[in-house]
Amino acid sequence: MKTTKIGLGLAALGRPEYINIREDNAIDKSEEAFKNNAFAVLDEAYRLGVRYFDTAPSYGKGEAFLEAWNATNKHPDVVLGTKWGYTYVANWELGYNGQHEVKEHSIEKLLEQWQVSKKMLSKLKYYQVHSATFESGILDNEAVLNQLYNIKKETGLQIGITTSGANQKEVIAEGLRVKVQGELLFDSYQVTYNIFEQSTFSVLNDALQHGKKVIVKEALANGRVFQNEKFHHNQASYKKMQQLSEKYHVGIDAVALRFVMDSFQPTYVLSGASNISQLQQNLKALTFKLTEQELYFLKTLKVPAESYWKERSLLSWN
Repeated sequence: MKTTKIGLGLAALGRPEYINIREDNAIDKSEEAFKNNAFAVLDEAYRLGVRYFDTAPSYGKGEAFLEAWNATNKHPDVVLGTKWGYTYVANWELGYNGQHEVKEHSIEKLLEQWQVSKKMLSKLKYYQVHSATFESGILDNEAVLNQLYNIKKETGLQIGITTSGANQKEVIAEGLRVKVQGELLFDSYQVTYNIFEQSTFSVLNDALQHGKKVIVKEALANGRVFQNEKFHHNQASYKKMQQLSEKYHVGIDAVALRFVMDSFQPTYVLSGASNISQLQQNLKALTFKLTEQELYFLKTLKVPAESYWKERSLLSWN
């Protein structure tokens, strides 16, 4: 049986504000402080055995931080992944009034961002469409698909898509059918999957069975797996997760990550840790395994995808 590995995503490490439920908002949000923290977390992750690191141009300085860290350390066994299609526009402005990142799945944006991302080629393995949707037209944009195919053939990269939103399942299913010159294009799928959002379970199993790689993001539901009085409908779920937390002597975060790992053994599940302490707690997910009964019960905590994503859209950037 394949064993899920924990990777590190840099969404919360490369920019001062992110969609999350932050425990401590009184942190130093200068670019220098974030760079120092990102390097410290990356160092600790590597020390603890993490080898996959995932970023994107829209993660503020996330891609630049990862490139610099990789160039400085030259670890021979790291695997990097990045994306294209979103541009960070908040420009490190705290409390930015507007969209912090803007999507554009055009051939021009692909060519622009590829020129930067390919600097990581020596360790880059996954090059992904950032948040593919039917609305963006990415899955039938011949110019873009052909260019991705060319990149794949020239570099040997795994070309993938990431998904968000209530129709993740349908987007993945369509992605599994996309061909260029008679060959299936996409090799990897990065998706949101967690205790509350389980809508992609069947299609992800199908992808794995066909030899595709699956990377799970937002396993902690942007912080919503933690006890929070604002989410009254989750109180029963919180009680059960707390019981498991106490049983296995780990935090709720480790329970949530273990749930993903035991559900269907994806290739990677990403820690979205924003500091060393969170990372260390996340990695405790490797110290235990849920029983079949516990796993079955946690699967009953899922909510309709539409409800999950509507609630997520109301979370603030902080």
